[in-house]
Amino acid sequence: MPLASYRLFAAEDQLTTVVMERMLAGLATRRHVAAGEPVGRAVQEQATATSRSAVSRRFIAATKVALAELLNRDLTPLDIKVLMVDGEHLAEHLAVVALAITADGTKVPVGLWEGSTENATVVKALLADLVARGLDATDGLLVVIDGAKALSSAVKAVFGAQAAIQRCTVHKRRNVADHLPEGERGWVDTKLGKIFANPDPAAGLRDAKALAAALSRKHPGAAASLREGLEEMFTVTRLGITGSLARTLTTSNPIESMISIARTTNRNVTHWRDGQMVLRWTAAGMLNAQRSFRRVRGFKQMPQLVTALHRHAHPNTAHRPDTVGAAA
Repeated sequence: MPLASYRLFAAEDQLTTVVMERMLAGLATRRHVAAGEPVGRAVQEQATATSRSAVSRRFIAATKVALAELLNRDLTPLDIKVLMVDGEHLAEHLAVVALAITADGTKVPVGLWEGSTENATVVKALLADLVARGLDATDGLLVVIDGAKALSSAVKAVFGAQAAIQRCTVHKRRNVADHLPEGERGWVDTKLGKIFANPDPAAGLRDAKALAAALSRKHPGAAASLREGLEEMFTVTRLGITGSLARTLTTSNPIESMISIARTTNRNVTHWRDGQMVLRWTAAGMLNAQRSFRRVRGFKQMPQLVTALHRHAHPNTAHRPDTVGAAA
């Protein structure tokens, strides 16, 4: 007679799940014995399943499953309207990650690619993989990036005119400040904050160009940094989105929050052996972060964004048909 209780306690998956949870919480492999329930000295002396090497093997197996789940996730059922792309440096490796936001404001980790630098080739490979798995930009897609030229060129190469690119205003402000002396940073950053918050994209762009012109004589580096990709700083407001959703989508904060949670799971790693290890740990961290996700701030405005993106992708169409996202 098979006993359900025996199957439960003999199952490999039970222990592997515990190992995965503890490792993601930051527990080192050598501390698993101390963190376990007391089982007595006799059992501890004979136990092998909680040794450092055994725990490591179980964690590797579990993160391989997490990586496969992330890289093989079918995107066809997802009505993706926003894609955020950013990179996480781990030693000499770079993990380029992608976070999708669906028509109802739900956040979903969807992509991960490894490279040595955040170049156009790596990003195009990531985006092409997303398309192959079902990402459809036919009715428009907003792509939010941190401002790197490689990201912008890769998005245009893969999606063409169907994608509207929004650069992160926070990264732009930091980049400009890096070209300024300490005494000049405060007032320039304050002015940029007001410029990027302007609900009138034409006025905001005009004021940004005026500020660049004012900086060009004393601080040409800051002026050049501000001018680079300036048109893409006002894409969201140009689409007619304001308020909470605009504040969400004009920065890369949602994906950086996910990366921050993933980085927390990596804090005990002292040596990254290879790119596969980087991918496994990052995938596990991304899926761990997903468990705490809420819908984006301003999600009630998503139908407005869906309509604006359709208009962007089909400029010659007077009216767009009703969609699930708009109805929601």
